[in-house]
Amino acid sequence: MFDPRDVETAEFPYPQLGLELPREASSKVQIDVAALSDPGKVRERNEDHFYVARGGRRATTLVTNVPAADIPSQFEETAYLLVVADGMGGHAGGEVASRLAIATLINIILHAPDWIMRLDDEQAERLMDRAVARYRAIHKALQERARLDPALRGMGTTMTAAYSLGRDLFIAQVGDSRAYRFRDGTLQLLTRDQTHAQMLANEGLIRQQDVARHRLRHVLTSALGGLQSQLRTEIERTTLADGDRLLLCSDGLTDMVDDGEIAEVLKREVRSEEACRLLVDRALANGGKDNVTVVLARYSMPD
Repeated sequence: MFDPRDVETAEFPYPQLGLELPREASSKVQIDVAALSDPGKVRERNEDHFYVARGGRRATTLVTNVPAADIPSQFEETAYLLVVADGMGGHAGGEVASRLAIATLINIILHAPDWIMRLDDEQAERLMDRAVARYRAIHKALQERARLDPALRGMGTTMTAAYSLGRDLFIAQVGDSRAYRFRDGTLQLLTRDQTHAQMLANEGLIRQQDVARHRLRHVLTSALGGLQSQLRTEIERTTLADGDRLLLCSDGLTDMVDDGEIAEVLKREVRSEEACRLLVDRALANGGKDNVTVVLARYSMPD
């Protein structure tokens, strides 16, 4: 005799009778995404790296005699990952650090036995805890690589990653590479620089408007790898709306192009590829004193 309690598991701690078919809203989200990186006019090498990916889970019915109303012939959920890393360190150290940080992150994700592709508050907390743990693993991997190769001693990197699943957006950050959301003509900074200058502003010792010109604005208080004794990973959860633009960038952009100029470019009704080129060109025209990297995505949401 069938007992509904037999289907109760740790994953589904309730009877599954009458369970509705899940909506695949996340797979309906479309993005126009592009990225561009330039060494700038002063630096000999480019120590920035970026990564953009689409991931998900998918089920396609091949053969069945169960009615179509009970089982979808195809089901898909989709998420997007955008990452920018700005390396630091003598010789090739910064270039190695940013590249290795992104490669380590992606390999950790690919080796994970499960991906979080459906969210409630509990799963969102689990996802954010995973992000912190993964940044910690990357930090240790970079330090171990530097220990094995003395030429890379002290190498480190910033890393800002954005993970979007449907309308949910998560930002994980270490360092001073930034994430912005552009919505309805307004540019909003989603991250806070982990620098000594920003720390002074947080403590009320200097004004926020003075941070951009402060002599300690490039001295990081936290980084992946390097000689930092502590790692502070900051996680932000927010939402996306139809037409939003999400920008990730290294400080090679924000040092050369202020928020007003960035907003002016993002107001233009141009594709992400052209907007990336316009932003990088602005940074180069204003001096191009550092490597400059931008990743830009425009989101189209279902009704």
